This record gives sequence, structure tokens and C-alpha cells, in this order.
Amino acid sequence: MNIKLNIIKKTIPIQCLLGLLLLPGIANADELNQANTAWVLTSTVLVLFMTLPGLSLFYAGLVRSKNVLSVLMQCFAITCVVSIIWLAGVYSFIFADGGELQAFIGGTSKMFMLDLGTDSLTGDIPETVFFMFQMTFAIITPALIVGAFAERMKFSAMLCFSTLWLIFVYAPICHWVWGGGWLADLGVMDFAGGIVIHVNAGVAALVTALVIGKRKGFPEVAMPPHNMPMVVTGAGMLWVGWFGFNAGSALTSDGSAGMAMLVTHIGAAAGSLTWMFIEWVKFGKPSVLGIVTGMVAGLGTITPASGFVGPIGALAIGITAGIVCFYATQCIKRVLKIDDSLDVFPVHGIGGITGSLLTGVFAASSLGGLGLPEGVSIMDQVGVQAIAIMATIIWCAVISYVLLKIIDKTMGLRVSEDEEIAGLDIVLHEESGYHGL
Repeated sequence: MNIKLNIIKKTIPIQCLLGLLLLPGIANADELNQANTAWVLTSTVLVLFMTLPGLSLFYAGLVRSKNVLSVLMQCFAITCVVSIIWLAGVYSFIFADGGELQAFIGGTSKMFMLDLGTDSLTGDIPETVFFMFQMTFAIITPALIVGAFAERMKFSAMLCFSTLWLIFVYAPICHWVWGGGWLADLGVMDFAGGIVIHVNAGVAALVTALVIGKRKGFPEVAMPPHNMPMVVTGAGMLWVGWFGFNAGSALTSDGSAGMAMLVTHIGAAAGSLTWMFIEWVKFGKPSVLGIVTGMVAGLGTITPASGFVGPIGALAIGITAGIVCFYATQCIKRVLKIDDSLDVFPVHGIGGITGSLLTGVFAASSLGGLGLPEGVSIMDQVGVQAIAIMATIIWCAVISYVLLKIIDKTMGLRVSEDEEIAGLDIVLHEESGYHGL
């Protein structure tokens, strides 16, 4: 089994492979690998570090001072809620055997993990560790969407939407790609979540921004970040934590993880510098906000490719990310005037789409990648990637829209105009982030 794993993990995402290992008739590895277990434990901590405190500080610094606590509260609450519903059934719906419905959704046999023991393995690591690692991915995905509706959504509506979205959007798409579903059978390559996480969250963010509407004063009133040191601190934590995100997805402590870490770093640096230089040329000065946003764009774009491409591919993907995501942000904000408050769709959504398509290109051994599956051309793989992207966009957009409309009709999505002007910190939480404000 270990020999088989080493041969095929270079051609299909390891999460897809593990989903197949959970199906009937295919035995799990029966020997614990302590080195791999230690690495995935470390990666799990790093990915959670991306959300708490990384993403929390990054987003909190970007909003106005009267809403800083509301964003921190949203990220913290999402972490708690997702953890419980992950245990209750979402993990099972993704990674348990779905029987006749396996192509579309998993089963119920792992709900509440009643039979989980310390000796239960997924591959050659404890299932407890795999469960926790995948949970951190599930936590950060709805937390990313927070950036689209920051400063204007009710806390109760946010909790309801995040819960339902994880069940009805994240779980099916994650199963399709990583749980042995129909996209995995098709041969989609998504090593660490370009489609499952970034395209998914980006599309949901765009739909949410359109449904909930603009903040009062947008785009005429300037709404700059209130605390750039907080933004940069959070961005630095995201960069470090992303190594667990991408390199951890190898689920091994070997050269695969090392290469994923290397290309992740190159992609981030290239995206960051590209965005900075575009701003420098276009506006006359390089901004701190620009260089950190370019870093996030580079990280999101390299994510699907991180286990399949080499350093040259990572450099090309990072540069492309900086260019494409910069102009996508300008288009969304200035041309279309959509108030995606913290640029979730142009950075994560467009970055995830771009990276997922380029995975099919730069995975080719002729371009320095680890190689496409035997008999599959670059165009064939790009076609598969495009099918997966479109399926994700359609499912996510439709279900997200329906969920938002239901919540709006029942409890209301948005705070009142007076409450928005006062700020969500005081209105929703009776607290202030800064004394005297």
C-alpha cells in the first residue's frame, strides 16, 4: 500500500486518494507513520493559526475602528460553530462512504465519530489527526466570506448563514473533489483547496455582497483600513500559516511536502512584488496594503497547484496572480462598484480560478511540474479543471443565493442604517475596540 501511495500521489490530490481509501473494498494502511503524524499535527496548528489570529487580525485591521470587534467576533464564533457541526455530521458527509450516492455526497456512518479510537487510521496517520486537519480547512472557508459583508451583517444572520453554507455548499463540493466524488473521478487536480476553498468562498462572497448591498456611503465615501500594523501582522501570520495549508496537504513529511512549501513561498513572494510594482507604476507609490494583498493573492493562486508544480511554475503563477487579481479588484470596486468590502472575490475567487486553470498547465513535466497523469495532455487537464470550476461556481452561487434570501426573509440579513452608522461593535456586542470610541 505504501508503494502504491508513493506512485499515485504525484498525479492526483492526496485528499482525493484518502477519500478513495475510505471506500469499501480498499483497506486503510495498517501501520502508523509517526513522522507523517507529527507533520500533520504541526500543519493542523498552522492552519488554525491562519484563522485565529491571522485572518482575524488581517480583516479586523482593514475595517473601520467602530467595527473592529465585530470582525474578530465573527471569525472566533465561526471557528466554534464549524467545529461542532463538523463533528455532528459535515465530516461524515464528505469522507464517509456514500453508497449509491457516493458520486455526490458521503454517508452518515461517521456522524459524531462514535466509533473513533486512537488506533483508527486514515492512510498512515490517526484519523483523529486527519479529522482535525480537515476541520481547520472547513473553519477558514466561511471565515473568508466574512470580508464580503463586513460592517453591515447581523451577527445572528452571519451565524445562520455560515452554518447552512458549510452544510449545503462546502460539504458537497469538498466531497466531489476530496471525498471520492464525481470530480475526483474526473481527475481534477486541487492539491490544497484552490477550488474547494478559494473559488468556493470567493463566489459566495460575491453573491453575498450583491444580495446584502453596499455599505452606506460606498463608493463615494473613503473607507480606509483603520489599523495597518494590525493588517500587516495578520498578513504575516497568514503567510506562515499557509505552509501548513499547502505543505500539510501532502500528509507526508517528505519531498512532496518540501516542494509544496517551496512553491508556496515563491508564489506568495512573486504575487506580492508584482502587485507592489503595478501600484508603484500606476499610482506613483507602492502601498503597504498593496504588497500584503498581493501576497494573499499569490498564496490563494498557488494553493491548488502547490503539490503539482515546480519552482518555475510557482514563479509564473505568482506573477500572474499579482496582475490578474490587482485588475480584478479595480474592476469590482471601481467599474462594477460592487461592495465586496475586503476584496474576497477578486483576491480569493479570481485567484482560485486562475491557479486552478494554471495547475493543468504547469503540472506538466515539460514545464517543470511533477507530471500529468499518463495519457493526459495539458489541454485535457485544463478542460477538467474548467469543468470543476464551473460546477463549483454554479452550485455555490445558486445555493448561497437561496440561503441568503431565506435568511433575509426570516430574520433579516442587515443591520439598520442607524446601527451601521453607529458601528457594529457597540450595536451588536456592547463593546468598543478602543477606549473613547
